[in-house]
Amino acid sequence: MPLEPSEVFKVLGVETRIKIVELLKAHGPMGVNSLAEHLGITPAAVSQHLKVLRHAGFVTPERQGYWIPYSLDEEALEHCRCLVNDVCSCGCHGPVEHKAQKLDGSSVSDLRTYEKELRSELERVQRKIEKLSTKEE
Repeated sequence: MPLEPSEVFKVLGVETRIKIVELLKAHGPMGVNSLAEHLGITPAAVSQHLKVLRHAGFVTPERQGYWIPYSLDEEALEHCRCLVNDVCSCGCHGPVEHKAQKLDGSSVSDLRTYEKELRSELERVQRKIEKLSTKEE
């Protein structure tokens, strides 16, 4: 069951949790020790943040022997994105269109950065399609 908007914002209102989401988004599944090393905090602190994120449905653990990597739940993040779009008052129709509107007069460097972001998003969508296709077979 999806969380209420206020609960989503409470969970993601902690900077360390946002950093965990960003790390998992950038690097894929990671274990507690690796996250702790990247964040410069104790594994116990990371575990507590992951517990909150897991309870909210943003991350899922996948035991692989003794190692338990955590990965993002893309559907939960999409739900969160939709919540933000619903409260957004800038007149955009989502992050891609909003960024595209700001690109007029941008430098080549800015455009290349935007291109990388789009490629990354496309790769994420392709991984999701592959994952769903494998489940359907």
